[in-house]
This record gives sequence, C-alpha cells and structure tokens, in this order.
Amino acid sequence: MVAATVVISTFNRPGLLADAVASALAQTGVDHEVLVVDDASTTPVRLEPHPRLRVVRLETNGGVSAARNVGLAEARGRWITYLDDDDLLLPDHLEVALAALATTDLPAPVASLSGVEIVDREGRVVETRLPPTLPRGARFHLEDPPPGRSFALKSTLVVERAVLQEIGGWDESFRSRVQTELFLRLNPACSLLGLPTATYRRRRHDGPQVSGDPAVRARSMQMLEAKHRDLFAAAGRGRHAELVSHQAVKLWDAGHRGTAVHTWLRALRLHPLRAGLHSAGAVRARVGPARR
Repeated sequence: MVAATVVISTFNRPGLLADAVASALAQTGVDHEVLVVDDASTTPVRLEPHPRLRVVRLETNGGVSAARNVGLAEARGRWITYLDDDDLLLPDHLEVALAALATTDLPAPVASLSGVEIVDREGRVVETRLPPTLPRGARFHLEDPPPGRSFALKSTLVVERAVLQEIGGWDESFRSRVQTELFLRLNPACSLLGLPTATYRRRRHDGPQVSGDPAVRARSMQMLEAKHRDLFAAAGRGRHAELVSHQAVKLWDAGHRGTAVHTWLRALRLHPLRAGLHSAGAVRARVGPARR
C-alpha cells in the first residue's frame, strides 16, 4: 500500500488537467500515487504513462461527487487528498501534511488543511488564505472564523481514506457546495489541523465552473440547510444569517437581483444585526475601490 493517493476528477479540461497531474506527480518525500477519474469526458483522457499514475474512465457523467467516490473506492493509499483539475499542488503538499499529522496532539482521528495561494491568469499570486484548526466535534464553517483564517480552502484536505469511508464519502445529490457538505459531516468526527503553509495553488481562469453558478449554489445552500438543520441551529442564528447574507451578495453580484433580495430578507429574519453588518461590509468593500 502506498502512503497517499491524490485523486483528480476531471471532465473536458485536457489542457488544465495535464498541469494538475504534473503537479501531483511531482510530490516530494512521500510514496504516493495519482488517480485520475475521467467523468465521461467527450474525448477520453489521454496522459503520458507514468508508474505512479492510473486513469479510471466512467462511461456516464455522474458529477464531481460521484467521481470522487469512485476515487475513494479505487485509492490504494492510507491517506487521500483531492486536487481539482484546474488547480495545482505545490511539491511539498503531502510531505508537509503527513509530517504535521504524525506529531499532532489533537483528538484522533486528525486530518489536515493547508494554505491556498490564489493566482491570476498570468500566474501571479494575488491572495493567500490560511486555515483554522478545529478539534473533533466542531462544525467547520458554521463556527466563527478566527482572525486571519479562512474556511475557503477545503480542497487542501489530507485525510485518512478510512475516515472518509466511515462517514459515507461524498453526497452525490449535491451539485455545488459538495465540500462544505462533506466537512459538516467530517469535522464532528475528525479534528482538522490547520497548517500555516500554502501548499495548494488555485488558478483563476475563464472556463466553466459549475460550483461558481450562483443559481446552483443557492439551491445547494437550501439543501445544505435542510440536511444539516441541527448543526445550523446549534451554530446560532447570527452565524447562519451571515452565511445567508453572503449568499445574497454573491447572487446580487451575478445579476440575480430578485433572488438576492429574497435571500437577504431571509438573512434579516434570522438575525437582523449580523445580516446588516455583513451586508454593510460588503457594500463598503465595493464602494471603496470605486471611489478611489
């Protein structure tokens, strides 16, 4: 058994995929494999053969969660990490994570999250996000984020394959917010060790991104709230209102004005003060650059 598996699910992104695979194969210091799950791309994936690379082709497109579940079933490593086919791993992604996991004193089981570099279309780093540490029994993004820490780096997860299997893998009914849904089941059963090092590079590009479709995200948010009603209730109406208000801002920015207003009113009903403060902050962030 290899120490770790990097799973890359892909659909119709041959150019971006090649770079992602190369970055996964270039991992240092860890015996690992790279497993590409081709989610029924129009043209089957063709990659240069490599002793650590396997490709599994699906005959029917089932979506990212279904492809990730195939990767979970086919992986040979004790540890598993998922790489989006339009992103890159820095060479020490696995090495840094496994070294930290070997020495942590958090309640077991423990998975890791590392930092993310956001890069523009020219490859320049425009933002760096670092993760929080959350013990087993917490609720991930339903907690209030610590200062200077972000929950928007779920792709960096390195977790024992058995732990993911025990919580049921990925929920295939979700088209968006698939990682958020997973973490709402994972964190109650598994500590999350936040590492102060960026090991993952997220690329901005002009290609299609289902998870970025605001209408899909809005429907998935409603599904998320319904499925995890008890966790949202335990987190408190203030934090819930902030998340719904954030959704309203995204809908407004995407031009879905009617749905955005409806969503914002729902945030106000949950907690007027927290929803109002979040909305005011979003307005200031947009008005400030315009004035300058």
